[in-house]
Amino acid sequence: MALTLYVDTARWRAHQQSVLQQFPGLVPVCKGNGYGFGHERLADEATRLGADILAVGTTYEAARIKDFFSGDLLVLTPFRHGEEPVPLPDRAIRSVSSVEGVGGLVGARVVIEVMSSMKRHGVAPEDLPKLAAAIEDVRLEGFAIHLPLDRTDGSDAVEEVIGWMDRLRAARLPLHTMFVSHLKANELARLQQQFPQTRFRARIGTRLWLGDHEATEYRGSVLDVTRVAKGDRFGYRQQKAASDGYLVVVAGGTSHGVGLEAPKALHGVMPRAKGVARAGLATVNRNLAPYVWAGKQRWFAEPPHMQVSILFVPADAPAPQVGEELVAHLRHTTTQYDRLVDR
Repeated sequence: MALTLYVDTARWRAHQQSVLQQFPGLVPVCKGNGYGFGHERLADEATRLGADILAVGTTYEAARIKDFFSGDLLVLTPFRHGEEPVPLPDRAIRSVSSVEGVGGLVGARVVIEVMSSMKRHGVAPEDLPKLAAAIEDVRLEGFAIHLPLDRTDGSDAVEEVIGWMDRLRAARLPLHTMFVSHLKANELARLQQQFPQTRFRARIGTRLWLGDHEATEYRGSVLDVTRVAKGDRFGYRQQKAASDGYLVVVAGGTSHGVGLEAPKALHGVMPRAKGVARAGLATVNRNLAPYVWAGKQRWFAEPPHMQVSILFVPADAPAPQVGEELVAHLRHTTTQYDRLVDR
């Protein structure tokens, strides 16, 4: 009895191929929990795609993935002086976001990140003159720019990249390769046409692995079903059942990421109103579970346990049977499955 990730493998890989066709030379990204699939599986898929570089989040991830992927490993987290040294092969490429960082990686393969409108990290325009001397001591693989997902000010992502290309060219820095993130296919094509001597390589994770929502599905096995009457006490906190129904114990708890949610940026009146409503229900212990039964998303009977969740199904709905599986709407990047099944 498990929380299972089912993958329509043919459809999933067809989507990967469609993204590859739109973004020739793309760099697959495998970071965090491997977008829900795991590092080993995505390393294998990247190999199937013919990728020569796999981008990972940290040096620790690179150390784990190096045995599963034989190509270059691009570490996205920038190097910092004083960081814990992690043994990595020469095929590892470090990201750097400062002139000082470049100076700390003498002899290493590096990609230099420039400061975008994200304002997260990167070399500032005023520091470019200092880079010309600094890069002589490293093996420069290219520059990189990480762009925002939304551009609420109406600005143009391509124009932002062009601005940096012009600055780098004015500083007489090599422009053979530019790694980019969060560009559309037509935007990448515009850049490639304008700068034919530069190879633009899109670093893509979410769109590549999770772009076809119908290719994957989480399901949790029903472990137990217990009938309760209104007023019956149950659970760790011995709260009372609000009405007649069933307590359904289903595979998937906090250790799987069930019940865990990242903060969301809400835009517009309706999403904010729904957020307020959810918060209000939570204050009276009404929390919607990700599991679906009989066409409806069900409520947690109490907060999820470590490996299982207990749902409340009212008496007017059919009772699920032990061994049946309930579809679960879970976020891939925060979910850890018990098993993955290709079908």
